[in-house]
Amino acid sequence: MPVITVKMFEGRTRQQREEFTKVVTKAAVDILKTPVEHVWIVFEDRPKSHWAIGGKLCDQ
Repeated sequence: MPVITVKMFEGRTRQQREEFTKVVTKAAVDILKTPVEHVWIVFEDRPKSHWAIGGKLCDQ
């Protein structure tokens, strides 16, 4: 059972999540040869202030 964790900045719409979910689930089913009901996707949204790249917070 693949569990796919997606970490990203907060602010995506429900429609974007639904579209992403459909595309990624289909890819997992096609490539991993697993039943669709076995594909789990977990979204972990964080504010930009909780991320840093290159020594700087991303909300700067």
